[in-house]
Amino acid sequence: MKGILYIVATPIGNLEDLSPRAQRVLSEVDLIVAEDTRHSRPLLNHFGIQTPMQSMHEHNEQDRVSALVERLHQGDSIAQISDAGTPLINDPGYRLAAEARAERITVSTVPGPSAPIVALTLSGLPVSRFCFEGFIPVKQQARQQYLEALAAETRTMIFFESPRRVLDTLHSMMHCWGGQRRVSVARELTKLHESIYTAPLSELIPWIEADANRQRGEFVLVVEGAVEQQDDTEAYRMVKILAKELPPRKAAALAAEITGVKKNQLYRSLME
Repeated sequence: MKGILYIVATPIGNLEDLSPRAQRVLSEVDLIVAEDTRHSRPLLNHFGIQTPMQSMHEHNEQDRVSALVERLHQGDSIAQISDAGTPLINDPGYRLAAEARAERITVSTVPGPSAPIVALTLSGLPVSRFCFEGFIPVKQQARQQYLEALAAETRTMIFFESPRRVLDTLHSMMHCWGGQRRVSVARELTKLHESIYTAPLSELIPWIEADANRQRGEFVLVVEGAVEQQDDTEAYRMVKILAKELPPRKAAALAAEITGVKKNQLYRSLME
């Protein structure tokens, strides 16, 4: 029988978040594939897990996938973990999971912590529709272009950012999106010094600048989406038709009542 590839979530800070099922699977599989074995070994030692480990990161993933898939074909089961949180989410591992599925090998998951989802639930921002954008480009020009391309995104957006660049990124966001856009800064999630602060960018930036400790740690930025722009084409067409029979102000008021577009906006369109 073929083995099983398990995608196992590990704690993002608090060791108590490693589920009993995750502990059992990590103990029972034949091999644990870790992003950094030196980082993961203390976690496994804490729970007395002695399963052999092998590293797989962005620089060697492509080279190691074939051998790992062959082991799965031979009946070995493998657990894949990242340094923290849920593997594949902005971490190595996609190639192995995709190749295993292509080879009709069972891929299972042991769900658990995920920093983007934790930050989203704590942000106080809308959670019904959201998108994860990962890390923002480092260079200023590329960062500006990247953020400008997201200016009209109406879903709540989630980003990772390093403490060295978090202020630069927030300033770029305010430059592109304005000071009223609300952003939640989630820092050191599930750890001793966890903090979450949500405010418009015009208030958030001075708050972070006021204390150097607020610029340390691992960051997740959750950003309020843009206000959906209404298609006013039909409203403008309607007000023009009404204006043929009614005074402009009455035509604008009636079209506004029917379409929901602001009366002054429709009146100005007639005057123009």
